[in-house]
Amino acid sequence: MRVFAATPMADDIASLRRILATSKTIAVVGLSADWFRPSYFAAKYLQEHGYRIIPVNPRYDAILGERCYKSLRDIPEPVDVVDVFRRAEDVGPIADEAIAIGAKVLWQQLGVKNEAAARKAETAGLESVMDRCMKIEHARILGGLGWAGVNTRVISAKRPKFIAN
Repeated sequence: MRVFAATPMADDIASLRRILATSKTIAVVGLSADWFRPSYFAAKYLQEHGYRIIPVNPRYDAILGERCYKSLRDIPEPVDVVDVFRRAEDVGPIADEAIAIGAKVLWQQLGVKNEAAARKAETAGLESVMDRCMKIEHARILGGLGWAGVNTRVISAKRPKFIAN
């Protein structure tokens, strides 16, 4: 198994594409119910693009219309990806739980890099992604940039010939 990190940019796009295309159920550890938090925005985006989101946060009963669980071990269904919105020092026990529930991927969000947890997950047979946002990677690789208001039909550095008054 390989670890994918944001830097250097020599990443394996084919593997990231495969993970995003084949994963259906994402447990989002640290998902906030506050609409302005990055975890909420990313989870909502993924939910609106067909993924089943399972919130994991002991502070809430439900987020985004889904029952919220206190830990990964409490989730009663299979999970493809464990998406971690927690500090790097908190990822070790989350990796242990991801292994215990049989997840396929441990995904550490943008700014989260716990290499020991990534190695532990890989040793147990999980794929590991570090320092990347699932929402950003989905938009970049699978074409969801338009959802964020980016017009992806024409990309040009040329000034248009006609400029409306």
